[in-house]
Formats: sequence, structure tokens, C-alpha cells
Amino acid sequence: MKNPRKDPKQNLRSSNSKIKTARALKRTLESPGIQKKTVVFTNGCFDLLHKGHVRYLEEARKLGHILVVALNDDFSVRQLKGQGRPLNKLRDRLEVMAALESVDYVTWFGDATPLKIIRLLRPDVLVKGGDWKTQQIVGSQDVLGWGGKVFSLNYVKGRSTTKLISKMLATS
Repeated sequence: MKNPRKDPKQNLRSSNSKIKTARALKRTLESPGIQKKTVVFTNGCFDLLHKGHVRYLEEARKLGHILVVALNDDFSVRQLKGQGRPLNKLRDRLEVMAALESVDYVTWFGDATPLKIIRLLRPDVLVKGGDWKTQQIVGSQDVLGWGGKVFSLNYVKGRSTTKLISKMLATS
């Protein structure tokens, strides 16, 4: 059986400098040119990228200078969404996310929550989609504790990956 935690970066084009391991990203964010900039962090599966995701990420980017997106690895997506997911493998989701102009860096995590990576990167701003109340957002107490801000951004009505999948299944 394949290792579900296999490093997806080894299969990516090395020219994509937006995609980094969590440790490499931490070093980048600690570099002198970036240290004084506001880092915004969000996370999710981002299995099928759609208009709602793009607008959400654009809004998140406006909250600071640098937007970091952490993707659930394939194993953690299956744990959250079920056996049929993800539809797109992690390395593909990383490349698509990195192609967005609003996104500065992309990384991934394999835990049930992004708490470890949030604590590692210590972002200034933590953001999730509108179905989350700020006090429910994983890592919110940590970010608020070190003086950061936490936001729950609005959803684009009627846009969700689950709804898209249901619609596709209904028409097939």
C-alpha cells in the first residue's frame, strides 16, 4: 500500500517556489524582507476550486501582505469528507492553488486540524469561510493570544464543492 503521507513536492516542478513544506515556509516567513509584513493564514481541502473559493481567497489576501494557504493532505481529506474524496490529489491541488494570484505560499498538513502548522507559522491573521464562528476556528485562541486577528469571511451563496459534486452525480 502506498504511503498516504508521501511528500507531494517531490512530484512537482521545482520552479514553483510558492509551494513549500511547513518548515521551509517558516524559514521564509522569518526572513528579514518578510518579517515585518502581515501574514494571513487559511486552510482547507480546496478539492474542486470554484468561484466561491477564488473570491474567499481574494478577500483573505486583502487582510494582509502575504496569504498562506495550507491544504489538507489526501489522507486527512478522506477522514473529513469520506472515501470518495479528494477528487484531486494533493500535488494537483497544491499546483492549482499556487497558480492563483492572490495566494503567496501554499503548504499542506496531515493532521485532523491545522493547529500544529498554525502554531509553527504564527500568522498575524487567521481566516476561515463564513460557516465558521470566530471562536470555533481552530487556532483562534492561539492567534488572538499572540496579538493576531481572526476573521470569518462571507461565503458566495450557493457555491460549495459538496453541492457541485451532488449536482454532477444527479446529472450523470
